[in-house]
Amino acid sequence: MGIPNPKRLELLRLESKTLDGRFRQILEHEVDCSPVVARAVLGAVKEVYAPWLDETSRLLPPGRTGLVAVDAEEPAGKPIIECSKRVVSLTVHRGADDDALLQREGPTAFRRRRIPDLCQQALSQGGLLTREDLAYRIFFVSPRTISRDLACLRHAQPARPLPLRSTVRDIGPVLTHRVEIVRLALHGKTTTQIGRILHHSPEAIANYVGTFTRCAQLAERRLQASEIAFLLDRGPGLIRQYLELLEQCRRDPAMKYHLEQLLDLGQLGPAKKTSRSRRRGRPN
Repeated sequence: MGIPNPKRLELLRLESKTLDGRFRQILEHEVDCSPVVARAVLGAVKEVYAPWLDETSRLLPPGRTGLVAVDAEEPAGKPIIECSKRVVSLTVHRGADDDALLQREGPTAFRRRRIPDLCQQALSQGGLLTREDLAYRIFFVSPRTISRDLACLRHAQPARPLPLRSTVRDIGPVLTHRVEIVRLALHGKTTTQIGRILHHSPEAIANYVGTFTRCAQLAERRLQASEIAFLLDRGPGLIRQYLELLEQCRRDPAMKYHLEQLLDLGQLGPAKKTSRSRRRGRPN
């Protein structure tokens, strides 16, 4: 048996986090194709459909980038190549404020200011970034440079672990973290208070609470956890924990009151539209 080549393994991990890699993984693990057949199918799909894809339909707003990240529900210790992936959209450059930061303090300060927010953005969309993602896909520096940035951030705020793939063990299960955010909202905590307690961005908190309220609406229609997960494009593990939290709401008058307040805010409108549109295209 040969000695593993670290650089080769790094390239394989990066390759698995591309759209091509995600497509091949679906074919190999869900359709039971061999790697050779999966590559052949991918080539045929590109040959047939690529000329007809509208490039402008995939444009992102200025300052944003899209990448393939490891699904946040994948357990720690599982090889990245074998993990499910999720496409996330991240705001790397926020405009004039970041221009001023770059001019005043330089690229190192810019990276260290943006890394925590980018990690939270990915997590709010169900993905976890890695050191390699930050190095090769976002900031275009070496992994060693990102390691120095992360060490500096950990030293500056030791009580605020970053939600990176490598630190999932340190922050505890990601699912539990999301449920705790919703639990605090159901106890009447504001977004600002939740952010201060759990160090999450307002966007991430709104995402989790919105998903929970849509889950509650669909649960009232007596849908199963697997059906809700399909309609909301969320993992079944997260949906099961949200349904357990709903059961607690029914037994706790205070939590039930705040749940009704969330439902009355109109956060469930998009869920009805999503439900109808996905059912039309849902496989039998």
